[in-house]
Amino acid sequence: MSVLAAIAVLAVLILVHELGHFVAARSQGILVNRFSLGFGPVLLKYQGSQTEYAVRAFPLGGFVGFPDDDPDSDVPPNDPNLLRNRPILDRAIVISAGVIANLIFAYLVLALQLGIVGIPKELNYQAGVLVQPVNQESVAYQAGIREGDIILAVNGQELPASDKSTPLLTKEIQTHPNQQIEVKIQRENQQKTLKLTPKLGADGKGVVGVALSPNATAVYRRPNSPFEIFGIAANRFQQLFVGTLAGFGQLITNFQQTAGQVSGPVNIVKIGAKLAEDNSANLLSFAAIISINLAIINILPLPALDGGQLAFLLIEGLRGKPVPARIQEGVMQTGLVLLLGLGIFLIVKETTQLTSQLEWVQKLFQ
Repeated sequence: MSVLAAIAVLAVLILVHELGHFVAARSQGILVNRFSLGFGPVLLKYQGSQTEYAVRAFPLGGFVGFPDDDPDSDVPPNDPNLLRNRPILDRAIVISAGVIANLIFAYLVLALQLGIVGIPKELNYQAGVLVQPVNQESVAYQAGIREGDIILAVNGQELPASDKSTPLLTKEIQTHPNQQIEVKIQRENQQKTLKLTPKLGADGKGVVGVALSPNATAVYRRPNSPFEIFGIAANRFQQLFVGTLAGFGQLITNFQQTAGQVSGPVNIVKIGAKLAEDNSANLLSFAAIISINLAIINILPLPALDGGQLAFLLIEGLRGKPVPARIQEGVMQTGLVLLLGLGIFLIVKETTQLTSQLEWVQKLFQ
Protein backbone atom coordinates (compact mmCIF):
# COMPACT_ATOMS: atom_id res chain seq x y z
CA MET A 1 0.00 0.00 0.00
CA SER A 2 2.89 2.39 0.75
CA VAL A 3 4.27 1.86 -2.78
CA LEU A 4 0.86 2.60 -4.28
CA ALA A 5 0.63 5.73 -2.12
CA ALA A 6 4.01 6.95 -3.41
CA ILE A 7 2.99 6.27 -7.02
CA ALA A 8 -0.31 8.09 -6.39
CA VAL A 9 1.62 11.13 -5.11
CA LEU A 10 3.75 11.22 -8.27
CA ALA A 11 0.63 10.87 -10.43
CA VAL A 12 -1.01 13.80 -8.59
CA LEU A 13 2.08 15.98 -9.09
CA ILE A 14 2.07 15.26 -12.81
CA LEU A 15 -1.66 15.99 -12.93
CA VAL A 16 -1.06 19.33 -11.19
CA HIS A 17 1.70 20.19 -13.68
CA GLU A 18 -0.43 19.41 -16.71
CA LEU A 19 -3.45 21.18 -15.19
CA GLY A 20 -1.29 24.28 -14.97
CA HIS A 21 -0.68 24.20 -18.74
CA PHE A 22 -4.34 23.36 -19.41
CA VAL A 23 -5.87 26.10 -17.23
CA ALA A 24 -3.42 28.73 -18.53
CA ALA A 25 -4.35 27.86 -22.12
CA ARG A 26 -8.12 27.63 -21.66
CA SER A 27 -8.27 30.83 -19.56
CA GLN A 28 -6.75 32.69 -22.54
CA GLY A 29 -9.10 31.07 -25.06
CA ILE A 30 -6.33 28.94 -26.59
CA LEU A 31 -7.57 25.73 -28.17
CA VAL A 32 -6.72 22.46 -26.36
CA ASN A 33 -7.85 19.19 -27.91
CA ARG A 34 -6.34 16.62 -25.51
CA PHE A 35 -5.70 16.32 -21.79
CA SER A 36 -4.16 13.04 -20.69
CA LEU A 37 -2.95 11.65 -17.39
CA GLY A 38 -0.38 8.96 -18.16
CA PHE A 39 0.99 7.43 -21.33
CA GLY A 40 0.24 4.31 -23.33
CA PRO A 41 -3.13 2.65 -23.99
CA VAL A 42 -6.25 4.59 -23.06
CA LEU A 43 -8.13 3.16 -20.07
CA LEU A 44 -10.85 5.81 -19.77
CA LYS A 45 -11.74 8.79 -21.91
CA TYR A 46 -14.37 11.47 -22.15
CA GLN A 47 -14.96 13.78 -25.10
CA GLY A 48 -15.85 17.29 -23.98
CA SER A 49 -17.07 20.10 -26.19
CA GLN A 50 -13.49 20.95 -27.17
CA THR A 51 -11.12 18.61 -25.35
CA GLU A 52 -10.71 14.84 -25.05
CA TYR A 53 -9.90 13.85 -21.45
CA ALA A 54 -8.13 10.50 -20.99
CA VAL A 55 -6.55 8.29 -18.34
CA ARG A 56 -3.85 6.01 -19.75
CA ALA A 57 -2.17 2.84 -18.56
CA PHE A 58 1.13 4.26 -17.28
CA PRO A 59 0.41 6.99 -14.68
CA LEU A 60 3.93 8.47 -14.35
CA GLY A 61 3.49 11.02 -17.09
CA GLY A 62 0.92 13.09 -18.90
CA PHE A 63 0.43 15.71 -21.57
CA VAL A 64 -1.73 18.53 -22.86
CA GLY A 65 -2.34 18.31 -26.60
CA PHE A 66 -2.91 21.28 -28.91
CA PRO A 67 -4.45 21.24 -32.40
CA ASP A 68 -1.22 22.85 -33.63
CA ASP A 69 0.51 19.45 -33.32
CA ASP A 70 -2.41 17.32 -34.58
CA PRO A 71 -2.27 16.54 -38.32
CA ASP A 72 -5.91 15.33 -38.16
CA SER A 73 -7.21 18.58 -36.68
CA ASP A 74 -9.78 20.49 -38.74
CA VAL A 75 -8.85 23.84 -37.15
CA PRO A 76 -7.68 26.29 -39.85
CA PRO A 77 -3.92 26.98 -39.65
CA ASN A 78 -4.52 30.72 -39.34
CA ASP A 79 -6.98 30.43 -36.43
CA PRO A 80 -5.96 33.11 -33.89
CA ASN A 81 -6.74 30.73 -31.00
CA LEU A 82 -4.06 28.23 -31.98
CA LEU A 83 -1.18 28.34 -29.55
CA ARG A 84 1.42 29.05 -32.24
CA ASN A 85 -0.56 32.07 -33.48
CA ARG A 86 -0.64 33.77 -30.08
CA PRO A 87 1.81 36.49 -28.96
CA ILE A 88 5.02 35.37 -27.26
CA LEU A 89 3.78 36.43 -23.80
CA ASP A 90 0.61 34.30 -24.10
CA ARG A 91 2.66 31.27 -25.13
CA ALA A 92 5.21 31.86 -22.36
CA ILE A 93 2.40 31.91 -19.78
CA VAL A 94 1.08 28.56 -21.03
CA ILE A 95 4.51 26.94 -21.12
CA SER A 96 5.58 28.17 -17.67
CA ALA A 97 2.20 27.51 -16.00
CA GLY A 98 3.06 23.87 -15.21
CA VAL A 99 6.13 24.94 -13.24
CA ILE A 100 4.18 27.65 -11.42
CA ALA A 101 1.42 25.15 -10.58
CA ASN A 102 3.94 22.73 -9.04
CA LEU A 103 5.47 25.49 -6.91
CA ILE A 104 2.07 26.71 -5.67
CA PHE A 105 1.03 23.13 -4.96
CA ALA A 106 4.21 22.50 -2.93
CA TYR A 107 3.51 25.56 -0.77
CA LEU A 108 -0.13 24.58 -0.19
CA VAL A 109 0.89 21.01 0.73
CA LEU A 110 3.35 22.34 3.31
CA ALA A 111 0.60 24.56 4.76
CA LEU A 112 -1.78 21.58 4.82
CA GLN A 113 0.77 19.46 6.66
CA LEU A 114 1.26 22.15 9.31
CA GLY A 115 -2.51 22.43 9.70
CA ILE A 116 -2.95 18.67 10.12
CA VAL A 117 0.16 17.66 12.07
CA GLY A 118 0.81 20.91 13.91
CA ILE A 119 3.73 23.29 14.41
CA PRO A 120 7.04 21.73 15.53
CA LYS A 121 7.57 22.82 19.13
CA GLU A 122 10.81 21.11 20.11
CA LEU A 123 12.91 18.02 19.50
CA ASN A 124 13.36 15.17 21.96
CA TYR A 125 16.93 14.07 21.35
CA GLN A 126 18.33 10.60 21.90
CA ALA A 127 21.97 9.56 21.81
CA GLY A 128 23.61 9.20 18.41
CA VAL A 129 23.04 10.29 14.82
CA LEU A 130 20.80 8.64 12.22
CA VAL A 131 22.64 7.76 9.02
CA GLN A 132 21.75 6.75 5.47
CA PRO A 133 24.36 5.88 2.80
CA VAL A 134 23.73 7.79 -0.42
CA ASN A 135 24.43 4.75 -2.60
CA GLN A 136 26.00 1.30 -2.54
CA GLU A 137 29.31 2.62 -3.88
CA SER A 138 29.80 4.98 -0.93
CA VAL A 139 32.51 4.46 1.69
CA ALA A 140 29.84 4.18 4.39
CA TYR A 141 27.91 1.42 2.61
CA GLN A 142 31.06 -0.53 1.75
CA ALA A 143 32.08 -0.38 5.43
CA GLY A 144 28.78 -1.98 6.45
CA ILE A 145 26.62 1.02 7.37
CA ARG A 146 22.99 0.69 6.31
CA GLU A 147 19.94 2.94 6.15
CA GLY A 148 18.46 3.52 9.60
CA ASP A 149 21.64 2.75 11.52
CA ILE A 150 22.45 4.99 14.48
CA ILE A 151 26.06 6.01 15.04
CA LEU A 152 26.53 6.13 18.82
CA ALA A 153 30.24 7.02 18.95
CA VAL A 154 33.11 8.02 16.69
CA ASN A 155 36.77 7.36 17.55
CA GLY A 156 35.75 6.49 21.10
CA GLN A 157 33.83 9.73 21.62
CA GLU A 158 30.17 9.25 22.53
CA LEU A 159 27.60 11.25 20.54
CA PRO A 160 25.34 12.86 23.17
CA ALA A 161 21.58 13.22 23.11
CA SER A 162 21.65 16.81 21.84
CA ASP A 163 21.88 18.96 18.72
CA LYS A 164 25.69 18.83 19.00
CA SER A 165 25.92 15.20 17.86
CA THR A 166 25.53 15.77 14.13
CA PRO A 167 28.12 18.61 13.89
CA LEU A 168 30.52 16.56 16.02
CA LEU A 169 30.26 13.52 13.76
CA THR A 170 30.52 15.70 10.64
CA LYS A 171 33.69 17.32 11.97
CA GLU A 172 35.32 13.94 12.69
CA ILE A 173 34.59 12.73 9.17
CA GLN A 174 35.71 15.91 7.44
CA THR A 175 38.97 16.25 9.42
CA HIS A 176 40.14 12.68 8.72
CA PRO A 177 40.48 12.35 4.93
CA ASN A 178 42.38 9.17 4.00
CA GLN A 179 42.58 8.28 7.71
CA GLN A 180 40.77 5.37 9.29
CA ILE A 181 38.07 6.21 11.83
CA GLU A 182 36.10 3.91 14.10
CA VAL A 183 32.35 4.18 14.65
CA LYS A 184 30.04 2.34 16.99
CA ILE A 185 26.63 1.76 15.45
CA GLN A 186 23.29 0.46 16.64
CA ARG A 187 21.07 -1.54 14.31
CA GLU A 188 17.77 -2.42 15.94
CA ASN A 189 18.82 -4.04 19.25
CA GLN A 190 22.40 -4.85 18.27
CA GLN A 191 25.57 -2.79 18.51
CA LYS A 192 28.76 -3.25 16.51
CA THR A 193 31.98 -1.41 15.75
CA LEU A 194 32.97 -0.58 12.16
CA LYS A 195 36.06 0.99 10.63
CA LEU A 196 36.01 3.21 7.55
CA THR A 197 38.35 5.60 5.78
CA PRO A 198 36.87 8.88 4.48
CA LYS A 199 37.82 9.82 0.93
CA LEU A 200 39.44 13.14 0.15
CA GLY A 201 36.73 15.40 -1.25
CA ALA A 202 37.14 18.15 -3.83
CA ASP A 203 37.16 20.72 -1.01
CA GLY A 204 39.96 18.93 0.82
CA LYS A 205 37.64 17.49 3.48
CA GLY A 206 36.83 13.87 4.23
CA VAL A 207 33.62 12.36 2.79
CA VAL A 208 32.03 8.95 3.33
CA GLY A 209 28.86 9.34 1.24
CA VAL A 210 26.27 9.38 3.99
CA ALA A 211 23.29 11.57 4.90
CA LEU A 212 23.15 12.54 8.58
CA SER A 213 20.10 13.53 10.60
CA PRO A 214 19.49 14.05 14.32
CA ASN A 215 18.28 11.05 16.31
CA ALA A 216 15.26 12.93 17.58
CA THR A 217 11.49 13.01 17.52
CA ALA A 218 9.51 16.22 17.14
CA VAL A 219 6.91 17.49 19.58
CA TYR A 220 4.08 19.45 17.92
CA ARG A 221 1.59 22.09 19.05
CA ARG A 222 -1.59 23.36 17.49
CA PRO A 223 -1.17 26.51 15.34
CA ASN A 224 -2.31 29.79 16.83
CA SER A 225 -3.90 31.02 13.60
CA PRO A 226 -4.03 30.40 9.84
CA PHE A 227 -1.57 33.29 9.43
CA GLU A 228 1.00 31.39 11.48
CA ILE A 229 0.52 28.32 9.28
CA PHE A 230 1.01 30.25 6.04
CA GLY A 231 3.98 32.14 7.45
CA ILE A 232 5.84 29.02 8.59
CA ALA A 233 4.89 27.25 5.35
CA ALA A 234 6.45 30.13 3.42
CA ASN A 235 9.70 29.77 5.38
CA ARG A 236 9.78 26.02 4.80
CA PHE A 237 9.04 26.47 1.13
CA GLN A 238 11.89 28.96 0.81
CA GLN A 239 14.30 26.59 2.56
CA LEU A 240 13.32 23.66 0.34
CA PHE A 241 13.45 25.74 -2.84
CA VAL A 242 16.85 27.27 -2.07
CA GLY A 243 18.20 23.90 -0.94
CA THR A 244 17.02 22.23 -4.14
CA LEU A 245 18.61 24.96 -6.26
CA ALA A 246 21.85 24.50 -4.32
CA GLY A 247 21.68 20.76 -4.99
CA PHE A 248 21.35 21.32 -8.73
CA GLY A 249 24.19 23.82 -8.54
CA GLN A 250 26.44 21.22 -6.91
CA LEU A 251 25.47 18.72 -9.60
CA ILE A 252 26.81 21.15 -12.19
CA THR A 253 29.89 22.40 -10.34
CA ASN A 254 30.83 19.13 -8.64
CA PHE A 255 29.35 16.49 -10.93
CA GLN A 256 31.71 13.67 -9.98
CA GLN A 257 30.86 13.84 -6.28
CA THR A 258 27.10 14.36 -6.66
CA ALA A 259 26.10 12.38 -9.78
CA GLY A 260 25.65 9.23 -7.72
CA GLN A 261 22.90 10.95 -5.72
CA VAL A 262 20.68 11.45 -8.79
CA SER A 263 17.53 9.34 -8.47
CA GLY A 264 15.16 7.97 -11.08
CA PRO A 265 11.54 6.86 -10.74
CA VAL A 266 12.29 3.53 -9.05
CA ASN A 267 14.28 5.09 -6.22
CA ILE A 268 11.84 8.01 -5.88
CA VAL A 269 8.95 5.56 -5.41
CA LYS A 270 11.06 3.56 -2.96
CA ILE A 271 11.80 6.68 -0.88
CA GLY A 272 8.13 7.71 -0.91
CA ALA A 273 7.03 4.22 0.11
CA LYS A 274 9.48 4.21 3.02
CA LEU A 275 8.22 7.60 4.22
CA ALA A 276 4.60 6.45 3.95
CA GLU A 277 5.42 3.29 5.87
CA ASP A 278 7.03 5.26 8.71
CA ASN A 279 4.34 7.94 8.90
CA SER A 280 1.59 8.68 6.39
CA ALA A 281 1.89 12.42 7.10
CA ASN A 282 5.42 12.26 5.67
CA LEU A 283 3.85 11.80 2.24
CA LEU A 284 2.94 15.49 2.32
CA SER A 285 6.60 16.48 2.80
CA PHE A 286 7.53 14.00 0.06
CA ALA A 287 4.94 15.56 -2.27
CA ALA A 288 6.23 19.09 -1.59
CA ILE A 289 9.89 18.16 -2.15
CA ILE A 290 9.22 16.23 -5.37
CA SER A 291 6.90 18.98 -6.65
CA ILE A 292 9.65 21.59 -6.18
CA ASN A 293 12.18 19.30 -7.88
CA LEU A 294 9.77 18.70 -10.76
CA ALA A 295 9.30 22.44 -11.20
CA ILE A 296 13.03 23.22 -11.21
CA ILE A 297 13.86 20.36 -13.57
CA ASN A 298 11.18 21.44 -16.02
CA ILE A 299 12.32 25.06 -16.10
CA LEU A 300 15.88 24.11 -17.05
CA PRO A 301 16.68 25.27 -20.63
CA LEU A 302 16.96 21.73 -21.94
CA PRO A 303 15.30 20.23 -25.05
CA ALA A 304 11.94 18.50 -24.49
CA LEU A 305 11.41 20.39 -21.21
CA ASP A 306 9.36 23.53 -20.58
CA GLY A 307 12.58 25.50 -20.16
CA GLY A 308 13.71 24.42 -23.63
CA GLN A 309 10.51 25.77 -25.17
CA LEU A 310 10.88 29.02 -23.24
CA ALA A 311 14.44 29.29 -24.61
CA PHE A 312 13.05 29.07 -28.16
CA LEU A 313 10.54 31.81 -27.30
CA LEU A 314 13.38 34.00 -26.00
CA ILE A 315 15.32 33.47 -29.23
CA GLU A 316 12.18 34.29 -31.21
CA GLY A 317 11.75 37.51 -29.26
CA LEU A 318 15.37 38.52 -29.92
CA ARG A 319 15.30 37.56 -33.61
CA GLY A 320 11.83 38.94 -34.29
CA LYS A 321 10.80 35.65 -35.91
CA PRO A 322 10.45 32.01 -34.80
CA VAL A 323 13.26 29.48 -35.00
CA PRO A 324 12.56 27.29 -38.10
CA ALA A 325 10.20 24.45 -37.23
CA ARG A 326 12.57 21.74 -38.53
CA ILE A 327 15.32 22.98 -36.19
CA GLN A 328 12.95 23.06 -33.21
CA GLU A 329 11.66 19.57 -33.98
CA GLY A 330 15.19 18.21 -34.38
CA VAL A 331 16.37 19.68 -31.09
CA MET A 332 13.26 18.52 -29.21
CA GLN A 333 13.43 14.99 -30.63
CA THR A 334 17.12 14.71 -29.74
CA GLY A 335 16.41 15.96 -26.24
CA LEU A 336 13.53 13.53 -25.83
CA VAL A 337 15.72 10.60 -26.84
CA LEU A 338 18.42 11.69 -24.36
CA LEU A 339 15.89 12.07 -21.53
CA LEU A 340 14.35 8.67 -22.27
CA GLY A 341 17.82 7.17 -22.35
CA LEU A 342 18.65 8.72 -19.00
CA GLY A 343 15.37 7.47 -17.55
CA ILE A 344 16.00 3.91 -18.76
CA PHE A 345 19.56 4.01 -17.39
CA LEU A 346 18.37 5.16 -13.96
CA ILE A 347 15.61 2.54 -13.87
CA VAL A 348 18.05 -0.27 -14.73
CA LYS A 349 20.64 1.02 -12.27
CA GLU A 350 18.18 1.39 -9.41
CA THR A 351 16.45 -1.92 -10.11
CA THR A 352 19.85 -3.61 -9.88
CA GLN A 353 20.55 -1.86 -6.58
CA LEU A 354 17.17 -2.88 -5.20
CA THR A 355 17.91 -6.50 -6.15
CA SER A 356 21.22 -6.32 -4.28
CA GLN A 357 19.47 -4.87 -1.25
CA LEU A 358 16.88 -7.65 -1.29
CA GLU A 359 19.65 -10.25 -1.44
CA TRP A 360 21.34 -8.57 1.53
CA VAL A 361 18.09 -8.62 3.53
CA GLN A 362 17.57 -12.31 2.72
CA LYS A 363 21.04 -13.14 4.03
CA LEU A 364 20.16 -11.59 7.38
CA PHE A 365 17.41 -14.16 7.85
CA GLN A 366 19.39 -17.20 6.69
